[in-house]
Amino acid sequence: MRKSILTLAAAAALLAGAAHAETATYAMDPTHTFATFEIGHFGTSTNRGRFDKKEGSVQLDRAAKTGKVEVSIDATSVNTGAAAFDKHLQSPDLFDAAKYPTIKFVSDKFSFNGDKVSEIAGNLTLLGKTLPVTLKANQFNCYTSPMLKREVCGGDFETTIDRTAFGMNYGIDWGFPKNVRLVVQVEAVKQQ
Repeated sequence: MRKSILTLAAAAALLAGAAHAETATYAMDPTHTFATFEIGHFGTSTNRGRFDKKEGSVQLDRAAKTGKVEVSIDATSVNTGAAAFDKHLQSPDLFDAAKYPTIKFVSDKFSFNGDKVSEIAGNLTLLGKTLPVTLKANQFNCYTSPMLKREVCGGDFETTIDRTAFGMNYGIDWGFPKNVRLVVQVEAVKQQ
């Protein structure tokens, strides 16, 4: 009887170790990862921009359906294709990039639909204020990269935030909308 209990305890320890070994770490691929934003402009068109400098990592355990993510975005790297607009976006009116150079998203709450990530709930830090944000996945997939010979996981995620909740109030009195659509395209490479 004692031998059976010891055998069961050893088997449980091995299974626990095997389950823990399922967690993999992925580094974001900056050439396939983009953070973009969209905001209406007087009801006639949509202003769009992206951030060229970003980095982050993901821990993912698809078997246990858990994960963690941390993404840092350089606010000074905002790029709309118009230098004057980029300069204004970096000013204290909007991103105040000199004072708050880093935008950050951190999460340890992944939701799955089957074996696919369906949403990620976490905290977004913008202008020094941290608020909860949920990114919904439009698609998610993992594949073996023929070039890298390693697993890559990623997807397209989006949310809409109220920029005034973070203190970004520029243009509200003129009729600029407070809601901003964020779209994050992510691919991350499994680390050895």
